[in-house]
Amino acid sequence: MRLLHTMLRVTDLQKSISFYTEILNMKLLRRKDFPDGKFTLAFLGYGPESDNTVLELTHNWETSSYDMGNAYGHIAIEVEDVYDACEKIKSLGGQIVREPGPMKHGSTILAFVRDPDGYMIELLSN
Repeated sequence: MRLLHTMLRVTDLQKSISFYTEILNMKLLRRKDFPDGKFTLAFLGYGPESDNTVLELTHNWETSSYDMGNAYGHIAIEVEDVYDACEKIKSLGGQIVREPGPMKHGSTILAFVRDPDGYMIELLSN
């Protein structure tokens, strides 16, 4: 068994694809419209789906907002340097919601960025 993907529902598919490709440097791996179901799926990641876990963005055409609930936590992405990654994300218009620094009660360096729909992404040094 292996983990294939994580799915997020998004309200503006192009804005979300731009965020994940331009700011977080993922690649758009595939995209497909399902007109009968009125939704689009876009798969993004750092390598081919055959070898990597990827992110599935689901855009339901007739839905303009979602309730995040209180169970969702975050997606974690490994970066070479959290401080440098945050500077680049800021320069590209990304929203850092927890500045880089040591984890509370630990020494791991981390930061958090928010995507266009409010999903949290944790950045961790390798």
